[in-house]
Amino acid sequence: MTVKSEIPARLEGKFKAMAICWFLVWGHLLHGTKYHPTRALTLVYQPFAIVTMAILAYNESKVNTRQRNLAGFILFFASTLSLLIVSTAYAICTSGKGGIGPFVGICAIVACFGIADAFVEGGMVGDLSFMCPEFIQSYVAGLAAAGALTSALRLLTKAAFENSHDGLRKGVMLFLAICTFFEFLCVLLYAYFFPKLSIVKYFRSKAASEGSKTVSADLAAAGIQTKPDQIVEEVTEHERLSTKQLFFQNIDYALDLILIYALTLSIFPGFLYENTGEHKLGAWYALVLIASYNVWDLISRYIPLMDCLKLESRKWLMIVILSRFLLVPAFYFTAKYGDQGWMIMLTSFLGLTNGYLTVCVFTLAPKGYKNALGNILVLCLLVGIFIGVSLGWLWLIGKKDAF
Repeated sequence: MTVKSEIPARLEGKFKAMAICWFLVWGHLLHGTKYHPTRALTLVYQPFAIVTMAILAYNESKVNTRQRNLAGFILFFASTLSLLIVSTAYAICTSGKGGIGPFVGICAIVACFGIADAFVEGGMVGDLSFMCPEFIQSYVAGLAAAGALTSALRLLTKAAFENSHDGLRKGVMLFLAICTFFEFLCVLLYAYFFPKLSIVKYFRSKAASEGSKTVSADLAAAGIQTKPDQIVEEVTEHERLSTKQLFFQNIDYALDLILIYALTLSIFPGFLYENTGEHKLGAWYALVLIASYNVWDLISRYIPLMDCLKLESRKWLMIVILSRFLLVPAFYFTAKYGDQGWMIMLTSFLGLTNGYLTVCVFTLAPKGYKNALGNILVLCLLVGIFIGVSLGWLWLIGKKDAF
């Protein structure tokens, strides 16, 4: 086959693949545990996600990518459905009274969300690392889109049930039902549609020919059988060694993601719920701040598509990321002395920089290293989230009834 005839076949289905990548992320973010204002639940979620991700990152060359991602999507679906069923049954049987039993049950389900997130997020980024940068960009943009949709649903459910009896619980039930539906769609998309796109087949066949053992099930699902001589016998040991080398060769990208999310999650969303005082918007104030962050986070993830606005220097990327830590005193003094307009603007800037810098890191990081680098970057992102959530407790120092 000539190069000229190969290019159109390779590009066929590119925009369909980008759309699916954009939508697939909804299945593992709409459950909303990352953005839950209850700090304890977030601290339950993150250790399970990080430990699972670390194990999978180390053994990525031995893990079947298709089975990993499907297991994660199915676990998300089952966990959200379980949460919906358990919450409904508990509300009927106990009239919605709280207790240690229900809280432990919710923590167990949140832990399942953390495990599923590690399966899917690392698996998808690693899988898309075989392919073109546009797929990574679409997937990362989908993260922000899911966050924006979560905020929109929260605003809608609050408006719909604000004045009704047990309105908060009804809003949560509706939200969980919508999440369950989206997660079921993600299972179908990834299992039946995504692997059959010609561009996806091309990149996975190319990866298999270069010695990857993680795509064989994906190719089989697409009706492509790999030949034994396509696989490099020593690939497992080679990939294990190269994973360590990749980490040190790209340690600046790893640190970039840790610093981005450590700063962001130290402020968002806990500080915005608890440290912004009383304003004219009343109970809507925190929700408006969260929505402002999510909308600008989404918009900013498309800015790097314009080459003239894309930050491509590794040195300047680190400088800009470090300069974001000036937002900590900015938020402190704005909450203490500023009005709601300044806080909304500052929160929007936090989302703008978070989304823009995240896409820059993921799209600038070297490609063609199979799953290894993608898993490393996701692990660093989760570590950054955990550090940020832990640092978020510092805002509670000196507050009455904070603990």
